[in-house]
Amino acid sequence: MLFSASEEYFAAASRGLRELAPGGKVERLGPDLGCLTTDGTLAEIADAARAKPVVFVRHLTEELLRLPAAEASLDALTAAAGPLLAERLDTGAEVAVQAWVSGKRAVAYGSQELYTELGKALAEQGFPVHRSGAGQVLSAVISDAHVSLGFAGTTHALSDWPGGRVRLAKPAGQICRAEFKLEELFKLVDLPLPRGGTAVDLGASPGGWTRILRERGLEVWAVDPGDLDPRLLTDPLVHHERTTAGRFFERTRQRFALAVNDMRMDAVLSAQVMVDAAERLLPGALCVVTLKVGTNRPYDTVRVALDRLRQRYEILEARQLQHNRHEITVVGRRLG
Repeated sequence: MLFSASEEYFAAASRGLRELAPGGKVERLGPDLGCLTTDGTLAEIADAARAKPVVFVRHLTEELLRLPAAEASLDALTAAAGPLLAERLDTGAEVAVQAWVSGKRAVAYGSQELYTELGKALAEQGFPVHRSGAGQVLSAVISDAHVSLGFAGTTHALSDWPGGRVRLAKPAGQICRAEFKLEELFKLVDLPLPRGGTAVDLGASPGGWTRILRERGLEVWAVDPGDLDPRLLTDPLVHHERTTAGRFFERTRQRFALAVNDMRMDAVLSAQVMVDAAERLLPGALCVVTLKVGTNRPYDTVRVALDRLRQRYEILEARQLQHNRHEITVVGRRLG
């Protein structure tokens, strides 16, 4: 099966998959594309990757066809795609076609042309085609020396975006690019955010995450010694606390339905902040935290930080998002 991961964290993603599939072999096909050969099914690997979790894998698909670049004409790919889908889907079944490039483009066409031609061919054979939002995904990826076709149910693909690469447009009123991390999470995970509840934003400055939470109807305590964007300061439901997280929790009696944390801090220390913060969260409250892992032993760093978080939280989601750089995003639910 094919998988995608950040180029810098490819080794960590490969290690995680090999732990799920002892004896499995990993081949690197492009900077952010690999192939895991294993006896396990895609569903088994995807479910295990979520449960463990294997945080550095962004996308999974069962590889159906791999053609060397010299043989991978658009005619050859479109001729093959229909029969491959017909073996797996009834005529009339909706399918998303997602095309992307990993590394050097070894063919004359690009991802857009590949998507267009595959879409036309499949539509002619009775498969309604979408870019996303269908129950099944046909992936088409151009790598350094090959073009591959893969197939997965959307749930097992881990992401309903080409290769797990979520592309977001800059929203009106955006304060900072860090907002993309939270917006991407909301695109990928259906979080049961509290309506009209209270939230605390740790490391809030300049206020991008606070702005997003206010858009969703939450009253926000923005904790940071630094400044907030002036547009937030006129909002009576934004409370700027010019202090550190530790000092804030020492003195507040407020209890929160949601805590978010995008502080620039060592991953394990940041996890400990969230463990301490659990005392001020309501039972069952959610937390969202980005753990800064760097490139030195990231797999082990994540394991230690997640174990620390598990002292007070059930881990609902943990993965490296497209808009994460040297970090991962974790969603937890307060225990008790």
